[in-house]
Amino acid sequence: MIRLMEEQDLPGVLDIYNDIILTSKAVYRYETQLLEEKRQWFKEQQTLGNPLLVFDENGIVAGFATYSQFRPYPGYKHTMEHSVYVHKDHYQKGIASQLMQELIRIAKEQGVKTLVAGIDGENIGSIKVHEKLGFKYVGTIKNAGYKFDQWLDLAFYQLQLTEPKA
Repeated sequence: MIRLMEEQDLPGVLDIYNDIILTSKAVYRYETQLLEEKRQWFKEQQTLGNPLLVFDENGIVAGFATYSQFRPYPGYKHTMEHSVYVHKDHYQKGIASQLMQELIRIAKEQGVKTLVAGIDGENIGSIKVHEKLGFKYVGTIKNAGYKFDQWLDLAFYQLQLTEPKA
């Protein structure tokens, strides 16, 4: 079940995010987050009106998703970059696709023109999910990040949505 994230979900969200930091190249961050950092992030995202979704599987946070403005300048107000993460015990269940479909629905409702995905160039699973949902490849920044003793390429995909409301 997809629902809005609540503050009580943050330990589960943090567990997913910190595991991603430690074990994957999906986030070019080295240090795990503390619960207080995630709590501050949650409040900031709520204040900005950004969607915060969780995939709740029998009371367990199996995944989460959100988006926020691509760059912090007024001209980007209709372009959002999204993030979707799934707990490793819940891969291959279609959770990421379902969360993304709900983000797309909300984005259209909110007048978002473009959704952007920055994906590690070797993350073929994420690339395929995005392509299946209509995202188009728009370019790669070579050697954009460094993690696990290697340089990483960041591929960008975008989905054009309906015209934003005036």
